[in-house]
Amino acid sequence: MIIIGEKINGTIPGVKRAIQERDEEYIVNLAVKQAEAGADYIDICAGTMPEVEIDTLIWLMEIVQEAVEKPLCIDSPNPKAIEAVFDKAKAPGIINSVSGEEGKCEVIFPLVQGTEWDVIALTCDNSGIPADVESRVEITKQIMDKAQKYSIDPARIHIDPLVMALATDNSTFVKFLNTMQQIKKLYPSVKVTSGLSNISFGMPLRKAVNQSFLTIALYAGMDSAIIDPCNKGMMAALYATEALLGLDKFCRNYNKAYRKGITH
Repeated sequence: MIIIGEKINGTIPGVKRAIQERDEEYIVNLAVKQAEAGADYIDICAGTMPEVEIDTLIWLMEIVQEAVEKPLCIDSPNPKAIEAVFDKAKAPGIINSVSGEEGKCEVIFPLVQGTEWDVIALTCDNSGIPADVESRVEITKQIMDKAQKYSIDPARIHIDPLVMALATDNSTFVKFLNTMQQIKKLYPSVKVTSGLSNISFGMPLRKAVNQSFLTIALYAGMDSAIIDPCNKGMMAALYATEALLGLDKFCRNYNKAYRKGITH
């Protein structure tokens, strides 16, 4: 599974402080730890006021790219902010994100056309996140139609069916699975991703909920996830599940992660 490290996000108190104080060492440490723990991409989210978001993203991008060789996942709800910092990336990564909201695809898709960049696409639109599976699939169709106009291969799109908190919607994970299955039937090469920890908000023993989500979703075909790669319990669940599913030849990745201390 493709692992997108989630820890450099300005909404996290420690990262917020580091941004405010321009504490480069703190950001470097987060980037290095995630890379060493197995992250394939490092998510960069400023989480700041709009007027300083671009400067903050550039500051974070420069620090992380100097510290590690992992590609970035540039994360912002504002497509214009992503457009402004796009050329600061040293290598193709992931844009997080587009959606069915008016104007987002029209900014991001021309930006990545003809490149090797991937794009996360959220199944929401101007009306918010649909409660039903059918509407999420319909939004996906609209996004994929737009991607086709810019010759963006479905394999470069990571659809996020937007799992909600289990504490407020007991059927949220079932909806996630059903949406994923329908999308993969329509677009066999498309990837499905998730901001995995969203499901456990408001729940006790969140790690149990998150790990169970991960194992079942992996079995059902989830391709990537935005997670904390420094969470050894989560990484152990990931490598063990991939081994059990026959996705890890001779359990090499599982054993390597164990030897490196990633899973314990």
